[in-house]
Amino acid sequence: MDSLRRFSVLDNLLSGACRALATLTDSVPAGRPTPGASPAHEVELNESERRLSGALMRVNHVGEICAQALYEGQAASASDPRLREAFLHAAREELDHLAWTRVRLDELGASPSLLNPLWYAGSLAMGLAAGRAGDRWSLGFMAETERQVEAHLGSHLEQLPPADSRSRQIVEAMQRDEMTHARRARDLGGAELPTVVRQGMRVTAKVMTAVAHRI
Repeated sequence: MDSLRRFSVLDNLLSGACRALATLTDSVPAGRPTPGASPAHEVELNESERRLSGALMRVNHVGEICAQALYEGQAASASDPRLREAFLHAAREELDHLAWTRVRLDELGASPSLLNPLWYAGSLAMGLAAGRAGDRWSLGFMAETERQVEAHLGSHLEQLPPADSRSRQIVEAMQRDEMTHARRARDLGGAELPTVVRQGMRVTAKVMTAVAHRI
């Protein structure tokens, strides 16, 4: 029995390592078509517009790297196997976002953040910590994260060049998914986080956004 239990732990660790590698190498294709993929939505952008869109989509790509790591950490530290599967299910859904944003970065001639391994490691640690706090708090962390991401994506919709309808459709689709994930976390019993924690999350997100916008 002990050997079987050790194998199960090792299996989970190896699976997590494989998912981390797939995330950081963008090797998982999207399960859904990229929004706005029709040639009709591709408009020639000038250099200034292309740089702005590229920077914003790089930030969004970093956000999806972080989402994968957060869910991985929360799944690993969840006490309820059903919640573990819920976190992994949300991560699988958000793999589409990861693929969409990378496709758009390539189209815009922009590079992903050089700090992606750092973003992943830090977010994984946060996910593990949230899970250790208990399932209700971990779900609350998920709900609050998704609420803040939804607002962040809304700000990007305001900043994107009006001509960049392709990026806009990707961001809109991502925003709808984030709303669904936040609602699902609340329905599963997520607790409302203390104000100081929510504020700390916002500060951390602002630092990440400012750095990823450039690097």
